[in-house]
Amino acid sequence: MDDLVIARSLFGTTMAFHIIFATLGVGIPLMVLFAELLYQKTKDRDYAVMANRWTKSLAVLLGVAIPSGTIAGVQLSLLWPGFMEVIGRVMSLPFQIEIYAFFVEALFMSIYVYAADRISSWMRILSVTLVAIGASASAILITNVHAFEGTPAGFRIENGEIVDVDPWAAFFNPSFFVTAGHVVVSAFMTGAFVIASIAAYKMLREKHNQRVYQFHRKALMLGLTMGGIFSLLTALNGHESAQLLHEYQPEKLAAAEGLFETQSHAPLAIGGYTDRETQSVKWSIEIPWLLSFLAGNSFDTVIRGLNDFPEEWWPPLFVHTLFNAMVGIGMLLLLFSIIGFIWNKIMKRNTFPRPLMWGFIAAGPLSMLAIEFGWIFACTGRQPWVIYRMMKTADAVTQTGNLAMLFILFTIVYVILGISVVLVLRYYFHRHPVMNELDKHSNDNSSNFAQ
Repeated sequence: MDDLVIARSLFGTTMAFHIIFATLGVGIPLMVLFAELLYQKTKDRDYAVMANRWTKSLAVLLGVAIPSGTIAGVQLSLLWPGFMEVIGRVMSLPFQIEIYAFFVEALFMSIYVYAADRISSWMRILSVTLVAIGASASAILITNVHAFEGTPAGFRIENGEIVDVDPWAAFFNPSFFVTAGHVVVSAFMTGAFVIASIAAYKMLREKHNQRVYQFHRKALMLGLTMGGIFSLLTALNGHESAQLLHEYQPEKLAAAEGLFETQSHAPLAIGGYTDRETQSVKWSIEIPWLLSFLAGNSFDTVIRGLNDFPEEWWPPLFVHTLFNAMVGIGMLLLLFSIIGFIWNKIMKRNTFPRPLMWGFIAAGPLSMLAIEFGWIFACTGRQPWVIYRMMKTADAVTQTGNLAMLFILFTIVYVILGISVVLVLRYYFHRHPVMNELDKHSNDNSSNFAQ
């Protein structure tokens, strides 16, 4: 393999690993905040126990998110020096501001973890709110660099020189707000479904212990409710993202839909795979005119096909499959939430059918898989550009060589870190079963009542 393929594989592996922990680092604080708010409203101590246990998990996850994020930053400089030259001159603001966002998150995370039982309820809520804000701000700021890659602004390259630099124009590039919204609501969705997934698994394991079962049932319904809300918001934001692609990256939209010929009243292709030879999407279900309507709010909207562009500008055609998988998972997760809500709130059933429970268990891994598919689609669909229409990925890669060994070593590091996280979480929660905390809070309540 040449250095470009290895560099992309190495950085892609790093980001695929980091994004798991970064996404949960944004999504779980919001769930902790909801649990805290529910506890203050209902005085149901189960929600206080949820907040406490989820925070412990978050601390472990952040212990991996921070170093893996640092590795990603270092690899940007080592693997993509041409790209980082532009970023250093034009787009350094997000990295500078992110330091303060991380400071806020870390400071109030420390207060919430170590002093939660010694501060007032409003201070606990304020602390976890600032943790959620800091985590979200960090994600938005770092992701803004990705937005800049797809819709660059605030500079020009003239005769190989970077000129007319405007850092704020680069910061507020055309896709900033849509990309910021998408990364946050999708992370909130994933955090909620991961919690729902764990709760559903525990309900199957603890079905003979009604006290623990009811605790996890509350966590499941909270996760499904929040997950459903944010999956709907993610879908709405995804629609805006598609309209941005139509305006700013038309060949990426064409590849996502397997559209080769420019046309109005363009159909939306669901499923199937893109065949380069026949220039069609095999085995797909086509909905007439819908792509034009989604891209421009009109059936007359003209969608440019891949044949309008040089073939060397075409993204890899498998992005159609990635895009469909991401959207399909999102719709399935929304369906799970709707079914769960109807079954629990409208039909008033206290237990869920076992097949549905396994669907809930799958929701967490599926939501994370959708995140991975989405990021691969976003980055691979931009190829061959690292900065759209301004710098090709091949022109930005390092020329030092010897990357294969780094790829192997970092992959080993990620495997070790991943296994370590699982073992640490299993050890902690095995030593601190939820029943112990529920009994502790019940005894505390009894003592307070006796006094």
